[in-house]
Amino acid sequence: MKIQILGTGCPKCNYLFRAAEQAVTESGVSATVEKVTDIAEILEYSPWALPALAIDGRVMAAGHVMTADEVRAHFPT
Repeated sequence: MKIQILGTGCPKCNYLFRAAEQAVTESGVSATVEKVTDIAEILEYSPWALPALAIDGRVMAAGHVMTADEVRAHFPT
């Protein structure tokens, strides 16, 4: 699984990145977590707000900072 945090590097984006890493660690799933800060690349995903959480190339949530539990709720089962 590939988890991407779409954002410009603001504190909210960084918090969401850490929450995503924590969600992966706590759930034990095999996943990579990466930040996407290039605005041209972010726009390819068409997020309706930032920061945004994308899983396997699909925007799952945008516009608010989630906890690790909220991130984990978006993991495929």
